[in-house]
Amino acid sequence: MIYREFQGKKLSALGFGCMRLPVKNGVYADIDEAEAEKMVDYAMKNGVNYYDTAWGYHDGNSETVMGKILKKYPRESFYLASKFPGYDLANMDKVESIFETQLKKCGVDYFDFYLFHNVCEMNIDAYLDEKYGIFEYLAAQKKNGRIKHLGFSGHGDYAILKRFLEKYGEYMEFGQLQINYLDWEFQNAKEKTQLLASYNIPVWVMEPLRGGKLVSLAKGDEAALKALRPDEGVPAWAFRFLQSIPQISVILSGMSDMAQVKDNIKTFAEDKPLNDAEMRTLFGIADRMTGRTKLPCTACRYCTSHCPKELDIPELIKLYNEHIFTDGGFIAPMALLSYADDKKPDSCVGCKSCEKVCPQGIKISEMMTDFTKRLKESD
Repeated sequence: MIYREFQGKKLSALGFGCMRLPVKNGVYADIDEAEAEKMVDYAMKNGVNYYDTAWGYHDGNSETVMGKILKKYPRESFYLASKFPGYDLANMDKVESIFETQLKKCGVDYFDFYLFHNVCEMNIDAYLDEKYGIFEYLAAQKKNGRIKHLGFSGHGDYAILKRFLEKYGEYMEFGQLQINYLDWEFQNAKEKTQLLASYNIPVWVMEPLRGGKLVSLAKGDEAALKALRPDEGVPAWAFRFLQSIPQISVILSGMSDMAQVKDNIKTFAEDKPLNDAEMRTLFGIADRMTGRTKLPCTACRYCTSHCPKELDIPELIKLYNEHIFTDGGFIAPMALLSYADDKKPDSCVGCKSCEKVCPQGIKISEMMTDFTKRLKESD
């Protein structure tokens, strides 16, 4: 197992994500505890020492199950992470009661790592609002030893993360981002990683396989990778990409069965970073994957100066591209929660003034109509 140094600790480079544990009969809330225990036992035996759970995973059952499973191991033999559930604004004034409940659910006296969960457009104002006392309370728990290391996770865009770090960056010991070779450019993961580096904050990775989209590829793309590394499986390429980025310490993988655990542990037996040619090959694959659906907006902003509704068209196109590529998902709807009602896609009047000046010839009015329809279908 590869390990990364972090403040005198040796963290397994592979972290066990507890959002996608095995379940019974396809019911997300009904974790197959016996199978999950076998997977954790194998992971512990093979050097995985970082376990990442959260309040909302498996409809609230992940923390409880992981607490039961890890209870048989010496507390110093593993690092446990959980998070304050700020993805739900109703939780903002409940930080103390939630934190105390989480400790009881997990059966521990402290969390090794604790995060502000999902800093994003929807909750940034609340996270920064001192009236809720979230940071004050968590900082106090760190001081009294019930949180060893405080950090955050974020699905928000660059500007949102920058706002959070401008206020709390000096106190953040690690940051968790969605990073993979597809999102390196598609979701500006590269710039977000550089932002954390400017604060000397080490990076943890979530969604290394993009929710499974990077597990299997088009036949031609798989053949190209196999020609470069005959013994490397397709999922391993996503992990090798992340092993090639110096700022990254822990790579979380949400494993759902024993085969995934064994395969990932095999990949993390040694570092095999990519060379320049291999990087170019991966980025070419990413471009082809996103290019099938992506509208070619260059954010020149000619359109915005001609929009009678003053819509932020480039940002809406970016969200549309994400929504189309993921065939729905939570990121676009979550981001749009921060938009005023008269600045959302359904505010487009279809005048096509923007289209007359778009150098890329994008049918913006059609995009707005389709985006509105898709958002309503996903409600």
